[in-house]
Amino acid sequence: MVIQESMGLMEKLRILADGAKYDVACTSSGVDRSGSFEGMGNSIAAGICHSFSADGRCISLLKILYTNECVYDCKYCVNRASNDVVRTSFTPEEVCSLTMEFYRRNYIEGLFLSSGVKGSPDHTMEELCRTVQLLRTKYHFHGYIHLKAIPGASPDLIRQAGYLADRMSVNLELPTADGLRRLAPHKSRQTILRPMRQIQLQRDASKEELTLFKHAPQFVPAGQSTQMIIGASGENDYQILSVAESLYQKYSLKRVFYSAFVAVNKDKALPAVYTKPPLLREHRLYQADWLLRFYGFKASELLSESRPDFDLQLDPKCNWAIRHLEYFPVEINTAGYYQLLRVPGIGDRSARRIVGARKTHSLDFTDLQKIGVVLKRALYFITCNGRMMYRTKLEEDYIIRNITDARRPEQLLYSTCRQLSFFDREEDGIERRYAL
Repeated sequence: MVIQESMGLMEKLRILADGAKYDVACTSSGVDRSGSFEGMGNSIAAGICHSFSADGRCISLLKILYTNECVYDCKYCVNRASNDVVRTSFTPEEVCSLTMEFYRRNYIEGLFLSSGVKGSPDHTMEELCRTVQLLRTKYHFHGYIHLKAIPGASPDLIRQAGYLADRMSVNLELPTADGLRRLAPHKSRQTILRPMRQIQLQRDASKEELTLFKHAPQFVPAGQSTQMIIGASGENDYQILSVAESLYQKYSLKRVFYSAFVAVNKDKALPAVYTKPPLLREHRLYQADWLLRFYGFKASELLSESRPDFDLQLDPKCNWAIRHLEYFPVEINTAGYYQLLRVPGIGDRSARRIVGARKTHSLDFTDLQKIGVVLKRALYFITCNGRMMYRTKLEEDYIIRNITDARRPEQLLYSTCRQLSFFDREEDGIERRYAL
């Protein structure tokens, strides 16, 4: 390990920004706070402007580590203590200077500040608090700040940080306690969950205080989040999704982020270095997470111990629908809002539009297309006035084969159904132009 004491600011930025790229931060602010005449910046509920990096990750903040020095030796981490990498650290003034100069140039809308553990959790957390306090008080920065809480730091430091940052996060790192013991032996589930619980309780107390005192200081107004590494320790999708569901219910988290494992270290406890990151699996977990948070699904509905992993060919809602064909077809003109949400190809906005539009007239498939329903997926699961769009079969293999085919629905059905002759009668009101 080489520690560079005398290093230029730009070189520090290059090293510590590169070290922070494995922390996921694609989240909007979730807080509504206008600026003031005394300082610079604001944070609004519409969120932070997003851009995308070369590896596909969403970035919009100055995302850096305070230091890449670390006393821990987590097997999956590029900054682990046993790795021979150049080590460096910012000072609080350097972080403030970078943040203000980047903001003035309109490169960023806020700061995402994480860190390795230098010396001890308390020492590191104290440095992070000092940095954010300088930004807020000396530089009067009112923009968005996402701060990583260091597991094992004292509750007083966590509390101090919570009144300075908009959002805090404590990384769970690995989905199960067993995976944590094998790959991050210096960390424990308890030291990670303890600050999560503290942040949750302090936020609840802050909300109650705000009902009594309008100008009371807010504690982590944008909530807390966490991150899990996917594919490093062998957990299946059902275990991962169940852990996420439990975190939402027990700790009131705003987001659980899933980070596809990137092999940066050679270790017999890890997948081989040439293993590709499971990006499609990460994507399916994000889709399933969305179903948990906004569509009323439960982890036990989407997966089970007998079917513990998602089908990578199909999105989770479509996969669920195909395995529960007894609920379909759904009649568009009579189904309830939550029943519509479970139809593949119908999202929250489309479901609301359907419920509103059918108050004035009966809907048909042309109306659904204008509303924004993705009929390529939805047509197998819905009827309009008792009729399906095409003559289809409610069979699992048939639906999977057609949905995963790149051709248009009418081309698929043309190839699997007979051509009507000139003298054939149209059945079930299906128009002749679809050549069924």
